[in-house]
Amino acid sequence: MNRPSPRLRRLRADYNALFDLRSQSTVFDFEANGNPPDRYLIRFKGRGLYRPEGTKRISISNEHQVTISLGASYPRLMPELQWKSPIFHPNVSASGVVCLGGYGTYWVPSLNLDEMCEMLWDMLRYANYDVDSPYNRDAANWARFQRDFRFPVDPRPIRDRIASGEVRVDALGAAIAPQPVTAQPVAAPPKELAPPPVGPPPAAPPVDPAKEILFLDEPNEVVNAEIVDGDDPDVFVID
Repeated sequence: MNRPSPRLRRLRADYNALFDLRSQSTVFDFEANGNPPDRYLIRFKGRGLYRPEGTKRISISNEHQVTISLGASYPRLMPELQWKSPIFHPNVSASGVVCLGGYGTYWVPSLNLDEMCEMLWDMLRYANYDVDSPYNRDAANWARFQRDFRFPVDPRPIRDRIASGEVRVDALGAAIAPQPVTAQPVAAPPKELAPPPVGPPPAAPPVDPAKEILFLDEPNEVVNAEIVDGDDPDVFVID
């Protein structure tokens, strides 16, 4: 069996990395095309900025789309990026061309696709922007002096589920499935004891004086017995 080419292995690894990233994020999603995938529609759900057409007002937008095309020379050459949704950013042109800074000039094949998506998210929320080498000069001038927004406009990292502790990952960065919760037996409540009696104890039953006469075994001997009052009813005086 022929071993897959380095490009095919990389395409599969990138897909798996994006799959893991989606499970670690509330802001990131994607659609993949190809087998293995070499075209992606990336979706971000979070706060970004855009300028409505025909106005000078900068507004918040919450839905964003970027396409990524991994050409025949990938990963030796950089992917093709196109920002599809409206955005107002110094490093994204009005036509949607994305500048990745030094990576655009000196591409690094070891940069994985999930890391690139993290860079795009940081650009979108203005955690990463460069006003000195802009693709959009209006956005660069605005970002340099604006006081209307606090950057980053969205404070969440792309792996926000990990940052919040909602998802844990192993040493390779893969999400760890939560352990099933085992139901614990519920102990029966302790039995309630009867409350102690309230008040004085009940009186002893009356004693029949006739039952206090003691008869001896000798039938011819008569013994006169007299009941003596006292604390012990078992004490007799015998003549």
